[in-house]
Amino acid sequence: MNAEEAKEVLDKLANREMEEFRITKEEFLAFREVLVNRDDFKHFRGNAQHNGVIIYTYLEEARS
Repeated sequence: MNAEEAKEVLDKLANREMEEFRITKEEFLAFREVLVNRDDFKHFRGNAQHNGVIIYTYLEEARS
């Protein structure tokens, strides 16, 4: 996953075009780099699963 793909996925989550998105541990660092640079970073929740899979969702209210 490159930065442009990560940005597209994050935009779709924020715009409610997607409910959730799964990434693998191999994609995590590239995805995270784009995620933490967003103004709405605290609205995203990553839920770790087995085998390094993370499911990201977008929250209406920013987490603390």
